Formats: sequence, structure tokens, C-alpha cells
Amino acid sequence: MAAERLQKLLSVAGVCSRRRAEELLRAGRVQVNGQVARLGDRADPACDQLVVDGQLLPLAAPPLVLLLNKPPGVVCSCAAADGFTTVLELLPPELRHGHGLHPVGRLDVASRGALLLTNHGALTLRLTHPRYGHRKTYRVWLRGQPAAAVLDRWRIGVPLDGRPSQPVTVTVLQQRPDRTQVELVMGEGRNRQIRRTAELLGHPVQDLQRTAIDALQLGDLPQGRWRRLQAQEWEPWLQL
Repeated sequence: MAAERLQKLLSVAGVCSRRRAEELLRAGRVQVNGQVARLGDRADPACDQLVVDGQLLPLAAPPLVLLLNKPPGVVCSCAAADGFTTVLELLPPELRHGHGLHPVGRLDVASRGALLLTNHGALTLRLTHPRYGHRKTYRVWLRGQPAAAVLDRWRIGVPLDGRPSQPVTVTVLQQRPDRTQVELVMGEGRNRQIRRTAELLGHPVQDLQRTAIDALQLGDLPQGRWRRLQAQEWEPWLQL
């Protein structure tokens, strides 16, 4: 493993955030090979000994990235939720503990589809920070038949909470007398954004499924099941 900045190593190991790691370094509470470390120092955990407040830094778990097809009624949380199953509870016992897995972003409890779980802090940052603008694809059933003008309004971005929204690609897939299925492609992910927008436009969501995260497709992965991603599937996100 190549040498990395100490604040990154502490963050990836789950000791603290990078900002908190900088505070520990400034306070002289981090040592590398018996010497007090300074902000900007680097180390290789494969061959260097890192100590924080007298405690040996645990080796970071190997990177693990899973694609889960989240069912409705399951919450995107690591902690127990009263009356709800958590996404971690869909995994086998050997993956629930000791790997540091957490959901990357959120799907609300009523929504379903593609959700990533990982223990890779840098990957989580890349996929959730707004500045990277990763595109996500959704298939959504709406109540009624939205007029063309309504869909055009959605495409240019419907303001929420007094703030503008980014443009959205909206494609009608099928229509029935009482509902319409659309495909949405968007690079923004505010809290319940699709549901809130649809409600404002007068066509509430009846079903919401995320089908892709950038080029990663959910495919035929059964609901409630997961698969481990190969490095070549997720490493490109770190190079953007």
C-alpha cells in the first residue's frame, strides 16, 4: 500500500473524521513509528506503526462494495429502527459485523432499487458529495397522466425549499388511464426530491425504483438480494 496522509488513514480506519484527525495531529496525539507526527505527514499502514492516544491504529478492512436491490419497507440505516428492517439486516451475519459497511446515500423507506453499501470512506465521499454530480436513473409510476407542459417544467428543474433544482431528463415509458411511468435521470439527490417534486406538480408517486447509478445497472438482481462488485466496477469512481 502506498503512503497516505495520516488524516485519511485515521478516517478510513474509522477512528475519526478527517477534520478531527487534523486536530489530533496538531495536538501531538498521533505517533508514527514512535515519533510524534505532524500535519502533512504520510504513512503506510502495511509497514508503519500508527498510534493514537497510546492505542495502536487498527488495520483498515479490505475495501468491500456491494450492490443491493433494496425492497420497500427497508430503511437505509446501520442502527436498529423500530418496526423496520435495516439494509444491513439483508446481509448474511458474517458481513453485518466487523467490515464497517454502511449505505452510500439514501433511498427512502417506501422506495426500492439500487443501493450501494461499502466500507470505503473515499468512495462514499465521491458518490455523495454534490460537486461530483453522479447521475442516477429511476423508474417512477405517477398518479394520472401529466401534461407535456408539466413534464417540461420538471425537466428544467422545480425549485424546492426556495432553492433551484438542477435539470432532469424525463422520458415517458408507458401510460395507463390512471397512471404514467416515467424514467428520470438526475445528478441531484435532495431528501425525497422526486416524491416532493411529483407532489408539487400534482402527480404523486405511486412507485419509485432506482435502476442505475451512473453506468452501474441494477439489472436482474432480485429484490432483497445483493452482489459484491468487482474492483473494476467501482474504482473508476475514485479516478473522476
